[in-house]
Amino acid sequence: MRTAETELEMVRRHIKEGAEHLTKQRALIARLRDAGFSSAEAEALLVNFEHSQRQHEDHLARIMSKQG
Repeated sequence: MRTAETELEMVRRHIKEGAEHLTKQRALIARLRDAGFSSAEAEALLVNFEHSQRQHEDHLARIMSKQG
């Protein structure tokens, strides 16, 4: 956590950064495919990024539900 960053701010930052990673990874996969290269490893990494993103989103939902 960054200095003076609340848990809610941290989770929101993680979600924002995760969305950026997903966008970049999807673009990389498209470039690999367009160039005729294998995208299998990049696609496997995308699955991991998507899993992490869901975890961040679930964490945010838990925080929000505790706040009422």
